[in-house]
Amino acid sequence: MKSHVKAVVIGGGVVGCSVLYHLARAGWTDVMLIERSELTSGSSWHAAGGFHTLNGDPNVAKLQAYTVQLYKELEEISGQSCGLHLTGGAMVADSPERMDFLRLAHAKGRYLGMDTELITPSEVKAMFPLMDEKNFVGAMWDPVEGHLDPSGTTHAYAKAAQKLGAEIVLRNPVTELTQDADGTWNVVTVNGTVRCEHVVNCGGLWAREVGRMVGVELPLLAMEHMYLLTEDIPEVMEFNKSTGREMIGVMDFKGEIYTRQERNGVLLGTYEKACKPWSPVNTPWDFGHELLQPDIDRIAPSLEVGFRHFPGIEKAGIKQIINGPFTFAPDGNPLVGPVQGLTNFWCACAVMAGFSQGGGVGLALSNWMVNGDPGFDVWGMDVARFGEWATLRYTNAKVRENYSRRFSIRFPNEELPAARPAQTTPLYDTMVSQNAVMGDSWGLETPLWFAPEGTEPKDDVSYRRSNDFVHVGNEVRATRERVGVTEIANFAKYEVSGSGARAFLDRLMTNRMPKPGRIVLTPMLNEFGKLIGDFTIANMGTKSGSERFMIWGSAAAQKYHMRWFEARLPKDGSVSIHRFDQTLVGLAIAGPNSQALLAKLTDVDVSSSAFRFMDFREMAVGGAPCMVNRISYTGDLGYEIWMQPAYERLVYAAIKQAGEEFGIVDFGMRALLSTRLEKNFPTWYRELRPIYGPFEGGMDRFIKLEKNDFIGREAAAKEFADGPKLRRVSMIVDAVDADVMGDEPIWAKIGDTDYGTVDKPHGYGAPRFDSTGAAIQATVKSPSPETDGDASAVLGLRDGDWRVVGWVTSGGYAHYVEKSLAQGYVPAALADDESEGLFEVEILGKRCKARINVEPLFDPTGEKMRG
Repeated sequence: MKSHVKAVVIGGGVVGCSVLYHLARAGWTDVMLIERSELTSGSSWHAAGGFHTLNGDPNVAKLQAYTVQLYKELEEISGQSCGLHLTGGAMVADSPERMDFLRLAHAKGRYLGMDTELITPSEVKAMFPLMDEKNFVGAMWDPVEGHLDPSGTTHAYAKAAQKLGAEIVLRNPVTELTQDADGTWNVVTVNGTVRCEHVVNCGGLWAREVGRMVGVELPLLAMEHMYLLTEDIPEVMEFNKSTGREMIGVMDFKGEIYTRQERNGVLLGTYEKACKPWSPVNTPWDFGHELLQPDIDRIAPSLEVGFRHFPGIEKAGIKQIINGPFTFAPDGNPLVGPVQGLTNFWCACAVMAGFSQGGGVGLALSNWMVNGDPGFDVWGMDVARFGEWATLRYTNAKVRENYSRRFSIRFPNEELPAARPAQTTPLYDTMVSQNAVMGDSWGLETPLWFAPEGTEPKDDVSYRRSNDFVHVGNEVRATRERVGVTEIANFAKYEVSGSGARAFLDRLMTNRMPKPGRIVLTPMLNEFGKLIGDFTIANMGTKSGSERFMIWGSAAAQKYHMRWFEARLPKDGSVSIHRFDQTLVGLAIAGPNSQALLAKLTDVDVSSSAFRFMDFREMAVGGAPCMVNRISYTGDLGYEIWMQPAYERLVYAAIKQAGEEFGIVDFGMRALLSTRLEKNFPTWYRELRPIYGPFEGGMDRFIKLEKNDFIGREAAAKEFADGPKLRRVSMIVDAVDADVMGDEPIWAKIGDTDYGTVDKPHGYGAPRFDSTGAAIQATVKSPSPETDGDASAVLGLRDGDWRVVGWVTSGGYAHYVEKSLAQGYVPAALADDESEGLFEVEILGKRCKARINVEPLFDPTGEKMRG
């Protein structure tokens, strides 16, 4: 065993071996994997071995597609078979609501380059004759699904990595991790200490324990998971004989089961409601190649439904029940990336779908470590997406909820109850008493909308317009016509101070920093010129020689941004940064009467000449010390008022009392988001993401290329000079009873016109076939993550003269202008074309007419917000 290496990977499951291989392939051959026992000793060896490309996050889906594509290459490099069975698979729907879910998934597949297809239950039965098609209303076929040999695949990664020069050390538990002053890590093992620059936690079942070695409590939990193997089934053998093919995999949401052929029988697994955590506090170090005691009674309800839906399986004998633990994060996605507050400590854990995601995780993490950027939008997997509120008990409650709902529909307006409330503001009880429907915003309870007195404050969950529609509309109209107040504690809040504060922010941000008492809006770019942040920055003035700036941004990205800020702080101590989180809370007032309302609450001049648009002031509001921004995300005349939590109830009561004469209303986050659509305002994570450049995102006026050499300037200047390939647009959609939710495809009637997008998707897949073995469909395509973000998947999907040319990022109903609106990205050559009949947006399987609106529908000149 070497004593010094570039990086140490801890854990020898499929994810650890993938990370090792990808690091070596990227040129870091001086790397070592250390495994406490043998390869696959955690969850990998007993996994069911299924793989698929579909994921609720399209960016994660692309990495899953890469994983599947990698297996043939891996076999060639390593000489080790992965036992690949690319059979294709079907998701079957038993209800109209589940069919809507499949229509959404199918639509997402259009711009990802996935060749999914909506098919009938009878067509599924032709490929999986054990089912009774009468139980289902429809299905979605995905040709890029199948299964493999978990052990063979893990060893293929390992052998490929070793051929590139990587070292693997087995039977060598890590006992301690320490870091020297120069940043060097000491990986202490039972067989000696290895010094390295980077440590990667791929500990799997022991990832929590590895994290605890460096003082980090990672939000993950192992769950018991059962699947069974049947005896030989005559119908399976007859199908194989008559068609020359293997049966496909089938996922049955109602039964909470997945099933596929395994030798001459089937494998059937379940995500049962009565789920059971395994070792919820500590994982025993001596656990190895062991299985847990099966509990068929616990999965009996799922099996009863499964046997009814698949009567061909009910008659088969059970040969074996496998019960083994594997890990989940609270939302079911992996935990990947550098840990904020530590240097060169990386995570690749909670990868519950290791054989679907392991390759993509390894690729993204190796890119991140070697090149400083994952090369993809991996926000859905970033370890920084969870805050301090994701404690052990929170995680255990949320993981159980996620596991039990794995095959349940998650509606766009559905708020899940487990582990709530985690964080509350001083106004929580007041909001609840006023019939607020509360939502979870990065662990914080936030008012979404207010139900009328005497009605239950609850969402009727749906893909279509729901019971909140009328009431959100009332909140919007009252705010636009009079004045409204809403809580905005769910913003990120930071203070940057020190003699070097201005220079530090000038280096990070694309816009010029404001003068004292003024505010600017500014994006932040990475070195590749992609959008990684969108901020409001106020200059608080200088105190004792120290410049002070307040920064507001997206709450969900707080740790993501702190990680970026901290890594770039000057070494001389001239800059400090403080994250307030919930030690600073806020209220916003907006509407034509908001200025008159504020004047009643303070003793300073807040007229438009004295307190201008984009001004910042420290003043007493309602008798409490506050910071006030003359700005509003509604795009209307409005103010943001920030205070310590101890003053929030006082300020809120003063606002409500003074606002009575103006007809003040409370409005929630859904009304706020509706008003921002009317102004064509983008939002972080949906419109502004690391796959888009600033000019693609329409942030042109905030990009000051001439100001200095800010991070990403060179790439941004090139984007400006070359012209963006894509552009963010706002669209009016002829929707009926359902509005866009995000990720819907945008169609355009453009025939064979090429608008200069990048490479089309490519890949391989399995043909669909009937019960005689005759092919129904040609070889399919799946997306390549080698191409340039989502732009790789926009052309090539055709329907006559119509093509999928882009995708929706967000949208909804804009109640004041009474239009259904969508924001999204299309080729730049189409972005200013407001023609009727050019575009359609696909909503729940129906293509609705749409047209671009270049100017905002509300206050296009900005006169109202400037007062």
